[in-house]
Amino acid sequence: MFEIVFLGTSASAPSVHRGLSAQVIMHKQYRFLVDCGEGTQRQILHSGIGFKRLDKILITHGHLDHILGLAGLVSTFARWEAMDQLEIWAGKWALDRIHDLLFGIVLRGAKPPLKIDLYEIKPGVLMEDDSFQLSAFPVTHRGPDCYGFAFEEKPRRQFLAEKAEALGVPPGPERRELVAGKAITLADDRTIQPEEVLGPLNAGAKLIHVGDAGKTHDLLEVCRDADGLIIEATYLDVEADLAREFSHLTAKQAATLAKKAGVRQLFLTHISRRYREKDVLEEAQAVFPNTVVARDFDQYKVVKGK
Repeated sequence: MFEIVFLGTSASAPSVHRGLSAQVIMHKQYRFLVDCGEGTQRQILHSGIGFKRLDKILITHGHLDHILGLAGLVSTFARWEAMDQLEIWAGKWALDRIHDLLFGIVLRGAKPPLKIDLYEIKPGVLMEDDSFQLSAFPVTHRGPDCYGFAFEEKPRRQFLAEKAEALGVPPGPERRELVAGKAITLADDRTIQPEEVLGPLNAGAKLIHVGDAGKTHDLLEVCRDADGLIIEATYLDVEADLAREFSHLTAKQAATLAKKAGVRQLFLTHISRRYREKDVLEEAQAVFPNTVVARDFDQYKVVKGK
């Protein structure tokens, strides 16, 4: 399961009701901040989730409305928060701007009070553990090194307790060993293989996050069968020419991608002040009914669809 907290859902500039791009995605012990528009630290406080364990920041691209909030956030972390290390992941062009912002302006050459690690994103797996994987994939937008992110639970096999009981496997460490894929030997010298008490592999939940994007054809496969898709909807179809000119998507394009890819739930963000939320939602739902237009401080859970 993944939890999403939308902190900023406006396009390009803040509005009265929407801050600039930022979302927190949570999974077990992990908390990822995806993008950090101006004012993000206040949005974090207002949301009630706080700064604890928010030590991994993923940046989709280097446009200022997605990174300017890093200055205030890092300044706060350096002065007040009990955090030893901060990881910031971004493409090379974005990292260059972030380095100048943090080390050239905020810190002005001084040694930071916390360890700040800047990691350059390349397509592929960024991090993983036994049950979870985070990957990056290229996205077409204005400028180089734009990325989206795939949050995926690894497939797992259900433990069949009734079969374990029938075989005489006692509760406790023996069952944990079997779940981990290791054979065990019982007190009567019988060997039990994992296959005897585990069901077939079941796919885990899959959440795709796309920041700003100008095309969808190159996103189809990565979005295939996702349980949740977060993606921009900066324009309506009536201004599709403007969307192409500025390398953004219409609500209709985002919804069409969700439909073609077999997505379960569509979350639209990066909403322009030029449109009413109702109109954005209507355009998308006409193509893909299971759509919501995210608002600041909305929270959702994404689980594996049945």
